[in-house]
Amino acid sequence: MSGGPAALPQPHGTTALRAAEERFAWTLLAPTFVAACAILAVPLLFSLYLSFHVWDLSVVPSRLTWVGVQNYVGLLHSEDFWRPLRFTCLYTALSVSGEFVLGFALALLLHRATVGRGVFTTLLILPMMMTPIVTGLVWGLLYDPNYGMINQIFNLGHLAWLGEVRYAAAAVVIATVWTNSPFVMVLLLAGLQSLSHEPFEAAMIDGASSRQILRYIIVPLLMPTILVALLIRTIFEFRAFDIMWMLTQGGPAGRTETLSMTDFLMSFRFFAVGQGAALSWIMLAITAVISVGYLYYLTRSLRTQGA
Repeated sequence: MSGGPAALPQPHGTTALRAAEERFAWTLLAPTFVAACAILAVPLLFSLYLSFHVWDLSVVPSRLTWVGVQNYVGLLHSEDFWRPLRFTCLYTALSVSGEFVLGFALALLLHRATVGRGVFTTLLILPMMMTPIVTGLVWGLLYDPNYGMINQIFNLGHLAWLGEVRYAAAAVVIATVWTNSPFVMVLLLAGLQSLSHEPFEAAMIDGASSRQILRYIIVPLLMPTILVALLIRTIFEFRAFDIMWMLTQGGPAGRTETLSMTDFLMSFRFFAVGQGAALSWIMLAITAVISVGYLYYLTRSLRTQGA
C-alpha cells in the first residue's frame, strides 16, 4: 500500500460546536447589518424615487408629480449640466494628476530618508488633517488680492486669483493638490516599504540606474497601490464641493462650478429636488463607470504580478 496517512475525521461534536458558534456570530451581527443596510438603502431608494418626480419645495403645499425620465432627459439636454460636467472632468484630471505626482515624489523621498522620517511624515500629513472648511478659508486668505501672501511673495500686485477667469481654476487645483497629496503619499509610502529588497539588490548588481529601477521595478510592483490611490482620489475629486465652495462658490461666471455645486444649488436653492436627485444618480453612474475602469486595470495588474 502507498500514499500518505488518511486525514482523521473530526468528531461530530466539534463540527456541531463550530456551526453553533457561526450561527451565534451571525445572530449578533444581524441587527447591525440590517440597520446599516436600512441606513444606506432607504435614502438611496428614496432618492431614486424622487428622480422620477417633480417636487417643488417652494410651493405650499408641495406634492410629488410623476414625470418618468423627464428629469434625466432635461438634464442631458441642458447646458447647465454639460458646462459643470466639463469643468468637473478637467478639475478631476488636473487635481488627481497633481496629487499623484507630488505624493509619489514625497513618498520616494521619505522612503529613502534614513533620519527624521517619522517627523517629516507627521509634518507632511498635516494638510490632510485639516477640515476642508478651514482649508478653504486659509487658501482664501492666501489668495486675497489685497492682503494675500501669495501676491506679496511673488510680487504680483493685486492679482485677483479667485476673481479672474484665467486663474480661478488653477487656484482651486493648487489648493486641492496641497490638501490631498499627503493621502497619496501615505498610501504609496506604505506600498514602497512593503516591497521586497531582492529585486532592487539584483538590479543594483546588474548596474541599473535609479531611473531604470524606478521605471522597471518600483512602478510595476507598486502599480496595484497606485491604482487604488488614483481610484480613491478620482472618486473624491469628481464629487468635490467643500473647498471649492469656500473659495469660489462656482465663480467667476460659473467657470469653477462642479456637478456637486450644481446639484446643491438645484436642490437647496432653487428647490428642484427631483432634478437634483436625477443629477446625483447621473453622477453615481459616471463614478461607477470610472471605478470599473480602474478595477479592470487593477485586476490585470494583480494577475500580471501573480503570473
